[in-house]
Amino acid sequence: MPSPKKSAIPADKLALYEALIKSVPQIERKGAVHPYTSLNGHMFTYLDQTGTLGLRLPPDALAAFLKKYKTTLFRSYGVIKKDWATVPASLLKNTKELKQHLEVSYDYVKTLKPK
Repeated sequence: MPSPKKSAIPADKLALYEALIKSVPQIERKGAVHPYTSLNGHMFTYLDQTGTLGLRLPPDALAAFLKKYKTTLFRSYGVIKKDWATVPASLLKNTKELKQHLEVSYDYVKTLKPK
């Protein structure tokens, strides 16, 4: 029997992600190897294997986030996600500030038609 896959995500970044998700009790973390959150079939956070966090945001919030944090759209498996922002490492360390954006993301996916 093959052994279960193990995450290559740096432990410190995984711990920061865990703390962020726990800061909003109604959000459930999913994925053993590839941590993510989703609601009604729509992912809204994803922590890649390098420890880079992607956050899905509505268009107006996305534009403001990209400008404020001088970041880019999130790239996953070589594909640029048009409604996702790359969360800077410095912001990932600031759970209190990032929590506000996570809540915006969560509220946004609640408005999307379930898959």
